[in-house]
Amino acid sequence: MAKKESVAEKAKDKKENPKQADDSGKLSPVDFVKETQGELGKVVWPSRQQLISESAAVILMVVLVATIVYLVDNLFVWISGKVF
Repeated sequence: MAKKESVAEKAKDKKENPKQADDSGKLSPVDFVKETQGELGKVVWPSRQQLISESAAVILMVVLVATIVYLVDNLFVWISGKVF
């Protein structure tokens, strides 16, 4: 069973991390923007070459799957035409 956090521990956490949202769950817009900028600074953005190669791979896979679905659909249409 999980241990319930005491009032003293909550107060200690609040003192150690003042940017943390209060008990009501509200965060000021200024703090939100600052924290968002901080998090975006941690993002590892892909290089142009990596972006192009991965985009090409995604487009190729989409075309391949769409072609397979098209061919299977036409196969079922042909089979149903022969049966009925």
